[in-house]
Amino acid sequence: MQDMTLVILAAGMGSRFGGLKQIEPVGPNGEFLIDYSIYDAIKAGFNKIVFIIKPENLEIFKETIGKRIENKIKVEYAFQDIKKLQKIYNIPKDRVKPLGTTQALLAAEEYVHEPFVIINADDFYGCEAYQDAVNFFKNTNYQKYGNILYKIANTLTENGKVKRGICQVENNKLVKATESSVERVNGKIIATPLNNEPSFTLPDDAPTSMNMLALLPDIFPLLEQLFNRFMKENADNLDSCEALILEDLFKLVKEGAIEINTVLTSSIWFGVTYKEDKEQVIAKIKKEIAKGVYPQNLWEKKKSF
Repeated sequence: MQDMTLVILAAGMGSRFGGLKQIEPVGPNGEFLIDYSIYDAIKAGFNKIVFIIKPENLEIFKETIGKRIENKIKVEYAFQDIKKLQKIYNIPKDRVKPLGTTQALLAAEEYVHEPFVIINADDFYGCEAYQDAVNFFKNTNYQKYGNILYKIANTLTENGKVKRGICQVENNKLVKATESSVERVNGKIIATPLNNEPSFTLPDDAPTSMNMLALLPDIFPLLEQLFNRFMKENADNLDSCEALILEDLFKLVKEGAIEINTVLTSSIWFGVTYKEDKEQVIAKIKKEIAKGVYPQNLWEKKKSF
C-alpha cells in the first residue's frame, strides 16, 4: 500500500480558547482531539504523523500525545518558527504570532515525501472523512490534489462566529474559496468574507473547507514561491499579515498551476473554538464511544487496528 502521511497543524496559539487547546483533554481517559484524529488516520491506512508545532511546545507534545502513539505510528515534529524568518523578511521582533498556515505547512517540507493530508490539531473530522481522503488518493492513483469538504451546517458552533473556507465547486473542482467569518443568526447562516466583500447567506449544505486537504509533495516548491511573493507584497504589513493555505492553493488554481478536486464528506465536524464548546465536544465523544466508533480507552495496549 502507498505510504501516506498525516500533517497536523498544531502551532496555533488558541487565543480565543484561552490556552493551548490542542492538548485539552476531551476523552474519558484524558484523550485530546488530536488523539481521535490520529486513531482515525491509522485505521484508514496512514503510516506517519508530522506535527507542526512551535519550538517551545516540543516537550509538552512529546510527553503527552507523542509518547502515547510513538509505538503505533512513525512520529516526527516540524517547527513553525517565526524567528528564522525575521531576518530574511524584516519581520518586527515583537511579533509572536506565526505567519499563517502556509508558513506552517512549509515547515514540514523536509519530512514529507509522499501523498499527505493536512488537518487542524483542534478539529474533529470524523472517521468517514479520513476514509474519504484515502479513497480519493486511491481513485486518482495518488496523482491529484483534493479538498475534503463539509456541509457548512455540520461545522458550526452555537457559541459564536467561526472562520470557514466557503467553496464554490463546479464538476467536482474547486473554482473559488472565500475565507469568511460564519455564524447562524435567526436561523440563517451568514458568511462575512475576510477580504471585505459583502456578507451573504448560505444554505445548510454549502460546501465548506475545514483545511482537510489531500496533497502531494510537489506542492511545496509552488507554495515556497507563493509565500515569498506574499511576504514581498505585504512588506508594510509584516506585523499582522498571515498567508493562509486555502487562499494560496486557490491562487495556484486561478493561475493554472494546479487543479483541486473536491470530495463532499458526510462527516460532522466539531471542535473547541470557544471555552463553551468543550463540554459539548466531550458529550459528542461519549456518543461516538457509545456507538462503538471508538473504544473507551483509545490507546489501550490490546487494541489493534
